[in-house]
This record gives sequence, C-alpha cells and structure tokens, in this order.
Amino acid sequence: MKGIFMNVVYVLAPDGTPLMPCTCVIARLLLKEGKAKVKRRTPFTIKLRTQPATTFTQPLTLGVDTGSSVIGSAVVTEGGQVVYLSEVTVRNDIAATMKARAGYRRNRRNRKTRYRPARWQNRKNSIKTGRFSPTMRSKVEAHLREIRAVSSLLPIRSIVLETGTFDPHALKNPEVLQHRWLYQKGINYGFANTKAYVLTRDGYTCQKCSDKSKDKRLEVHHIIFRSQGGSDDETNLLTLCKTCHDGLHAGTITLKRSGKKKGTLAHATQMNSIRVQLLKRLDTEETWGFVTKEHRLLAGLPKTHANDAAVIATRGKTPQFRTTQVILKKGIPDGDYQQTKGVRSEQPITIGKIRGFRKFDKVRYCGQEYFIKGRMSTGYAILMDIHGKKVELRPIPKFEKMKRVSARSSWIISQRIMPGF
Repeated sequence: MKGIFMNVVYVLAPDGTPLMPCTCVIARLLLKEGKAKVKRRTPFTIKLRTQPATTFTQPLTLGVDTGSSVIGSAVVTEGGQVVYLSEVTVRNDIAATMKARAGYRRNRRNRKTRYRPARWQNRKNSIKTGRFSPTMRSKVEAHLREIRAVSSLLPIRSIVLETGTFDPHALKNPEVLQHRWLYQKGINYGFANTKAYVLTRDGYTCQKCSDKSKDKRLEVHHIIFRSQGGSDDETNLLTLCKTCHDGLHAGTITLKRSGKKKGTLAHATQMNSIRVQLLKRLDTEETWGFVTKEHRLLAGLPKTHANDAAVIATRGKTPQFRTTQVILKKGIPDGDYQQTKGVRSEQPITIGKIRGFRKFDKVRYCGQEYFIKGRMSTGYAILMDIHGKKVELRPIPKFEKMKRVSARSSWIISQRIMPGF
C-alpha cells in the first residue's frame, strides 16, 4: 500500500481547540519537557500547556461511510494524507433490550402493585408527531457523535458523506429493474394471494408424485420450514398433495428442492431515513457507493469501512496513510435493567461499582487490555474483547490483579493495525 506509515498523535491547544497532529517523536519531546500533558489514551492525544506562537492548520476533510451496522470515518489533508481512521459499530439491540426492560417492569408491577391499572394512551411518545423510533434515533445520533468526536481532535473544514437510497421492492424483486410495470403489477397480480399464485404456477399438480397418489387435496408446502426461518415468498413454496405433504412431515419422504430463508430489508429502510436526517442536520457533500467502490479498486485497497471512508475523503485521489491505526468504537447501553435474580427476586444485582470496577470498564490484565463483561461480588471478573466475545482465561481474573485503564462511557474504544501493513 502506498503511504509513509507513520502513526500520529493528536494535539489540542490549552483552550481545547484542535490543532494539526504531530509525530510520536515530537509528542514524546513535548511531554518530556513538560510542555504538554496526556489528554486521552485512545486515540493518543496530548494537550499543550501554553498557547503556541502560531496555530496554522491545514483544511482537513472528513469522509464518512454511513451505515446501519458499521460507520467508517477517515480524515485526510489536501495532499491526500490520511491522519485518522475509525470504525464504529452501531447498536442494533435497542428494540430487544427495551422489550426485556418492559418485561422486568411488568413483572415488578404485578408483584408490588397488584391492582395498578395498565397505562396505554397517556404516553407522550405515542401522540408526538414526527416521532422517530428509539433505534433510529440511536443510529442517527451515532453518526453525529462520531463527527463531533473527530471534530474535537482535528480541525475539520469539510465533510463528505457516502449515502445511498435503497429500493426495498427492487431488492426483493430484482425483475422490476428490467420490467418497470412490475411496480404496479407485482408477481401476485390477478391472484387472491401468494397461495393462489403458487397453485396456478404449479398447474394444480403435486410437484413430488405428479398426482400419482390420486389425492385430490392440494397443499402449499414451505421448502424450508418457517420454524427454521423459511420465507413466505413463492420461491420457498411448493404445491404438494396431502399424501406427499404428510409423508414429508413424517419423514418417510424427502424433497430434493432448495428453498429460501427469510430475509430482512430493515437496514435498507433505515439507511433511507438516516440519509435524510444527516443531510438535513449537516452541511456536507454527498457521494455514492458505486463511486467509492470504483475509487477503492483503482487505489488497490481491500474492502473495509475505514478504507472506504479514506477514498471518500480524498475524493478519488489515492490515499497516503500517515497512520496505520484504526480506532475501533462500539456503542454500549447505559446499564442492565434487571435488578434482581431468582424466581422471587431474592438476590439483588449490584449495578454500581464492585471494588472500584464497573461493567464495560477498560482494564489491563497480564499485559493485555480487555473490557469487563461481568463481575462477581467475590472479587472476580469475566473479560471480553471489543466485539463482546468472552476471553477464556484460567484462572478467572481477580480485581486485585487488574488496573483500570479508562472508565466506561457511551462506547468502548480500542484500536488495531490496518490489515496489510
């Protein structure tokens, strides 16, 4: 890869104004001479103790690869030198956690206030106009939070967003791209439902025995069972007589057909809304995915969100990497909503600190940095990596052998070397 492969240190003025980054050698000299202090460990940032004589800054461009699951961002200079790279994993668990929280709340209400009437139509959010779902608010705010975080480290002059509009109907039925009339006349046009279409498509004939069983009753069968995630699309449906259908479910008959699992277009739908909200709230340029892909292939870069963001920011120039570190960030919840354990909630769960440590704190143990996944009041902890995967350590780590690197916040932060360097 083309670049000078030199990691950078981010610099802040005494009043917190971001300045141009410096090399590790200069940062070490400033710290040694007492002219600066460490402001942040990841990414490594120093803050000057006295105002510098000159505060000249170059116009930097922030490129953002927007996403419903992962956000990529990169900052480049006018000459195409990349001085910042990051990938942010967006939360996709909010709906599930809110459902769990509602279950805990409902359980407590039944136990502690038996005759309290349920509330339905007096919720403020249920009557608010222009309301966004909690998931969508979280994802839009994740993009804005990352832009604010980068702007607090570097003097950003312009922002380029890679956005895209998705056509859910075309994603589900690609035929509409060749035959526009299918937008008005879908595949079920003229039929009462999908079942009627499948029966007509198969000529009202059993597709297993070709009516050799003489059973006149026909049924529409899911090739991949719905209990196994099978889709309700016609590509996963097949006409069978009742005899073959019963034998198939009994296991006496096998069907050599490939079906289709249930897909989801939730992320495509969310990206349509995210695009509108970001363009409304930010003064940015806009680019598209097919442009980014072409520029990335011309630069010879592998497919990653950080590399996509780099070519977005350079606007087509081949990026030169001054840093090989990719900042990894992952959104985390405020806390656990479960307050007790046990059938009758006889064991309370500690939500505060245990011996000075909280869940999601970043700690150093045996020379490696981890995050706290779970804690025991007896003085032990379960550790994980930034992706939430439990780290198998024997013996189980003790608090007394750990050192807290940073306290938990709205996201956990780590870093890795770019692949290929």
